[in-house]
Amino acid sequence: MNIRFLGHAPRIWGMPQESVKTFEDLMEAHAHFKQQILDACRTLVDKGYLMATGGNVSVRITGQPAPQNAFAITPSNYDYLKMLPDDVCILSLDLEPIEGERKPSVEAGMHAGVYQTRPDVMAVVHTHQVYASALALMNAPIPALFDEQVRFLGRAVEIIPYAPSGTGMLRNTIVKHIKNHHNAYIIQNHGVLCFGHDMERAIHNVEILEKCSLAYLLALCSERKVSKIPLAVREIAFAKLRKDQKKVEKGEISTGGE
Repeated sequence: MNIRFLGHAPRIWGMPQESVKTFEDLMEAHAHFKQQILDACRTLVDKGYLMATGGNVSVRITGQPAPQNAFAITPSNYDYLKMLPDDVCILSLDLEPIEGERKPSVEAGMHAGVYQTRPDVMAVVHTHQVYASALALMNAPIPALFDEQVRFLGRAVEIIPYAPSGTGMLRNTIVKHIKNHHNAYIIQNHGVLCFGHDMERAIHNVEILEKCSLAYLLALCSERKVSKIPLAVREIAFAKLRKDQKKVEKGEISTGGE
């Protein structure tokens, strides 16, 4: 196992040096989040949202002793079904390696940008799921079709303009477009990006997005006008989402940390 330490002596990221007593403290501080990544990837593979080595998954490291300035993320180009906890990478939000022997996902900068921009986001899932990806090719945002959609994903599922994968251009484009506090986005000619206040919610949002994508594609095939939920219902549902997000920012909602 290759552990990289920041500074002149081993320490848990963000933890005072005097508080670190053993090597096991370092392992235990991150093991919970590594397992979250592993479990999430297997769930997403089983449900058909992650395929081969496409996509990436991350979780913000929270709780004591670690503050919210680091995250765990899947390694680059690695089979999800072969992945073990030690394959998961731990990075600072400045992309400095903290722990892990594998190269992190090429989209690590995008994930870091999300965590730096959205303090309410504790987990990020990026997939190339089929129906939402079809809308990515059509450059077709999803309007407010269902109250559940607005309650958990936002007023609409917007299109984020294309930028090459793994680049600073993509990171900057993502950061620019996620300040509206939505939890699901379609990246043009690429895939989707879903957020959650914990990993379970992020995965659930992936599922809601795919349901909405399929329904919208079928509705478009009818060539009839697609109806939206009433504006008043839309605003009430989105207000509930924002209320939850503010609670997360204040630490009033559990985010899955230990």
